[in-house]
Amino acid sequence: MKNFFTISIIFLLFVSFSAQNSFSLDTLVVQTTRIPLKVNETGRSINILTKEQIQELPATTFYELLQTISGIEIQSRGGFGVQGDIVMRGSTFSQVLVLIDGMRINDPLTGHFNCYVPVSNMEIERIEILKGAGASMYGPDAVGGVINIITKGFDSLKNGTSSSGTINYGANKLINSTAGIFHKSNKFYFGLGVSLNQSIGDSIPPVIVDSSITLEGYRNYFDIKNISLSGGYKLNDLWEIKFRSSILSSDFNARYFYTTNTFDKSTEITSNWFNRVQFQRKTNLGSTLDINASYKRSNDEFIFSPDFPSTNSHTMDFINFTINSSKEIKNKIKLKSGLQGDFRKIESNDRGNHSDYHFGGYLMGVYKSNNMVFTAIAREDYDQNYGFEFCPQLSASYSMNNIVLRASAGKSIRAADYTERYVSNNIVELTPERSLGNPNLIAEKGWSEEIGINYYPFKNILFKATAFSRQSKNIIDYILTNESDIGNVSDIGSLYPGADYFFAKNINDVYVNGLELELNTKFIISENKILGWQIGYTFTDISNDNLGIYLSSFAKHLINSQIILKYNSLQFSISSLYKERKQQLAESISSTLESNYALLNGRIGYEIKNGVYFNIQILNITNTNYQNILGAKMPGRWLMGGIKWDIK
Repeated sequence: MKNFFTISIIFLLFVSFSAQNSFSLDTLVVQTTRIPLKVNETGRSINILTKEQIQELPATTFYELLQTISGIEIQSRGGFGVQGDIVMRGSTFSQVLVLIDGMRINDPLTGHFNCYVPVSNMEIERIEILKGAGASMYGPDAVGGVINIITKGFDSLKNGTSSSGTINYGANKLINSTAGIFHKSNKFYFGLGVSLNQSIGDSIPPVIVDSSITLEGYRNYFDIKNISLSGGYKLNDLWEIKFRSSILSSDFNARYFYTTNTFDKSTEITSNWFNRVQFQRKTNLGSTLDINASYKRSNDEFIFSPDFPSTNSHTMDFINFTINSSKEIKNKIKLKSGLQGDFRKIESNDRGNHSDYHFGGYLMGVYKSNNMVFTAIAREDYDQNYGFEFCPQLSASYSMNNIVLRASAGKSIRAADYTERYVSNNIVELTPERSLGNPNLIAEKGWSEEIGINYYPFKNILFKATAFSRQSKNIIDYILTNESDIGNVSDIGSLYPGADYFFAKNINDVYVNGLELELNTKFIISENKILGWQIGYTFTDISNDNLGIYLSSFAKHLINSQIILKYNSLQFSISSLYKERKQQLAESISSTLESNYALLNGRIGYEIKNGVYFNIQILNITNTNYQNILGAKMPGRWLMGGIKWDIK
């Protein structure tokens, strides 16, 4: 691997001197910072995945796209978007906030996102990743970072009609397809996106635990469907209305996704209905006003085993509204303010019926002077679970020649989700090693800091280095706890005497420190000759020995890379991943979470005619045997092929 990296760097440097045309890596404008800023002006570590990369990378789902980005760890429990948790800078999955066009979509039941994106890949204009605390801009839960999925309908789509998509067939009767069609005129916009991921799954052979226990084999089947409709209309010279409505459903084998119990034969069925409407006002003087409202309903049915026929059934409702206003003052100062409100409700046979609400408001200012950009944000929140909380953020950047220095510090907060507080509380007889909620949990609080440098040895080469830290109190995680130590903490059903359970607890103090290194390049030799290469290394250390099942699964060493090459009619892309973390064992099911593993995915396409490609894709080329969550075995080598198009 070392030789490969060395050769690649030499090759890229050679190309940089021979390139006829180049692409500047510092011109991209970020929306996730609330006030649009160039990457170098934010004072933050930010990554952007463009629509070109989304269509060209060897990735069939949203979480496979994220897996190529430096510093992002995906703890997936199955292939092809079945389920995956996003981890950033040593966070838990509940500490990463995911947005679609600035509106939060995290699951109110579990707090985490699970990579259930209610839009197809072809509807995505770009993905912006803001690392570190983002609570001052978007409220609770944005501890490890913020991921904003920006769709074509809510961005500056050009007039005309376009279509893009893929249709693939592969091993294990896989049907993998995604498509989108879009039309825009001077006043009207319409978009439709669909996706389908369906397979009987790869075969998991029987496991002999000992002479008396043999675990039967099974298939990791999945059936995931999504349809999304979006539109917009320009009412007059000032006002515009936009909307989106999406339906996402999934049915999959979830064995060992959440437990390492020998009785686990889990299956899960989910459905998500997401709706959003926006009224936006823009003036020629640089002021804007946008009013947004969204509603999400989620249903989840979970069967632990056919031997225990009871079904865990959950219905979740989430209402979110925001009002944002911005104004520019004398080209040097930009101001933005906003209000946010959330209402959450669940009806669950194992967690009970609960509801709560949250309100917040912020004031943001950006000051530009010569080579300095300074950003300050003040936010006040009120949450039913923890009362009032003040969350500030300060960021600064300084540019000189080909170097940008940046620094940022901010506060974050997160309340326990419904699962952490109430999971399994209503189950009459809970088998050992199941997760158990704790209604007495208190909110997490933390401070995050980072300093970094962006260095451009050439216009089309960017080197980034970022040192980060986070000091957190009352971090929530599931700790293996004996029944005798749980006591009467919650109104729960009967526990097996002397048995151990993964009990939700507050961990007193958790300190996270780390380093991110990135190298990004893009060379445009001609219209039909393009080379892009990215590689990133992340080191993360958490200084607490009393970590639970999720905090202890983080990658201490993480390497993400991607190469995209277009040469006349040929398209080639490859992504790789290396992860090193703490080894875990589950003797009950003879399963091992390996201390390290490497993955390699590839795609090659040939243009049949303008915008239409025949492509072959291989996931897990080396057929690596690995797990991201203890017990949940990931797919081996998977071959697929089909047609890809991008017609404008």
